[in-house]
Amino acid sequence: MVKDLLVILIASSLVNNVVLSQFLGLCPFLGVSKKTNTATGMGVAVIFVITLASAVAGAIYQYLLVPMDITYLQTIVFILVIAALVQFVEMFLKKFIPALYQSLGVYLPLITTNCAVLGVALTNVQKNYGIVTGIVNGFATAVGFTISIVILAGIREKMVYNDIPESFKGMPIVLVTAGLMAIAFCGFSGLL
Repeated sequence: MVKDLLVILIASSLVNNVVLSQFLGLCPFLGVSKKTNTATGMGVAVIFVITLASAVAGAIYQYLLVPMDITYLQTIVFILVIAALVQFVEMFLKKFIPALYQSLGVYLPLITTNCAVLGVALTNVQKNYGIVTGIVNGFATAVGFTISIVILAGIREKMVYNDIPESFKGMPIVLVTAGLMAIAFCGFSGLL
């Protein structure tokens, strides 16, 4: 059991990185990755939301949707769960960490529509993960997202000091960098 959870942890965070191999969650990945402190804040918020969403969605699916034979409502239910959790995170940050709340801006409410969050909940159901396995998968996926966004933010902070050709300035060089990161993360596929 522990070995299986460790494999899921490594696979979801590095080998099948949600951003760099599945291309989910690109909006905050590209939009919030200008500074490492903001990227870290977004990563922590995503870790919290995805982990809790995995737990709550797994429990609702297993103990409510399946017994009532209404599994066809899973997407709607998962979106509602995610929206409620994001509202909780938003209220918490606004009250206790207003600087981070301001720096995340519009990207914080966008976690609700972040396809990575919904993708994890749906993946847990499709792979028949139990609640504990789903939580580990959700946590590992969110950690992989955080690793990716923080690395990109660090690279983007250093790119400010580089001499970049005019046609590559801005988003083009960010996309090239993200592509190179995706290629680099392919090297982790040999781990499993």
